[in-house]
Amino acid sequence: MIAPPRAPSLRPLLPAPPVRPPARTADGAALEERYGGPLAIPLRSDRPTVVANFVSTLDGVVSYATPEAAGGGEISGFFEPDRLVMGMLRALADAVLVGAGTVRAAPDDRWTPAGIHPPSADAFADLRSRLGLAPQPITAVVTARGALDLAHPGLADPEVPVLLLTTDAGAASLAARPIPPHVEVRVLGRVVTPDGVLGALAERGARLVLCEGGPHLIGQLLEARLVDELFLTVAPQIAGRAPAVPRLGLVEGTAFDVNRAPWAQLVDLRVADDHLFTRYRLKGDLLP
Repeated sequence: MIAPPRAPSLRPLLPAPPVRPPARTADGAALEERYGGPLAIPLRSDRPTVVANFVSTLDGVVSYATPEAAGGGEISGFFEPDRLVMGMLRALADAVLVGAGTVRAAPDDRWTPAGIHPPSADAFADLRSRLGLAPQPITAVVTARGALDLAHPGLADPEVPVLLLTTDAGAASLAARPIPPHVEVRVLGRVVTPDGVLGALAERGARLVLCEGGPHLIGQLLEARLVDELFLTVAPQIAGRAPAVPRLGLVEGTAFDVNRAPWAQLVDLRVADDHLFTRYRLKGDLLP
């Protein structure tokens, strides 16, 4: 019997960034071997640390935005190392933050560490136990209208706490349906703001929040200067765009003036096959 080919590990191209405590670190022999060392994320003292994780094509497309190809899997080619990194980041996080559009575009997804990389389920569970974290991160969903199917696999598991961050109107819509005990509805007022979202997560004890989209949500967080780091996998394909074929970029719904555009520092760079794994730390200054 021929053994299946071994999934490629990530190979560091830049030294890992120095991280001072307090920090969350994904370590352990199995994870370090695949990632090329430990993955450490510094924790802020003033608010939850926010890291974002996306995959894009060479020309900056993060979704084909069609019913059959709406997620990041089609962008990465369902590349196993990319799914491993997603799982590692989820395993470190107190909450995985997504928008309602992301939930609707991924009808089968679960925003748990093992949900994206089942082979590492035991390693992720061990890591969270050693870090003193809850068995599963909170699935936090921003929904202005409350237009969510609570039977969605990512929202229906009673073992995974769910926090719906919504408006007065969204709460009224949700109130018309039975809410399972593991689901909490948090009303943030007439509109949902990035500060309100992070405040609600901080009240739930979150110190590390992982944002997985979509492009409108990450745009709002960037505009509010609330993203600390961006993990961006660059997949070796080109999607293209056309007036009749709109496709989503990393940021949608937010446009920065040239003097207000955020800049970032490249702090880590890894490669697996032809995929690049970049890690950027957002700068406090507006100009480089």
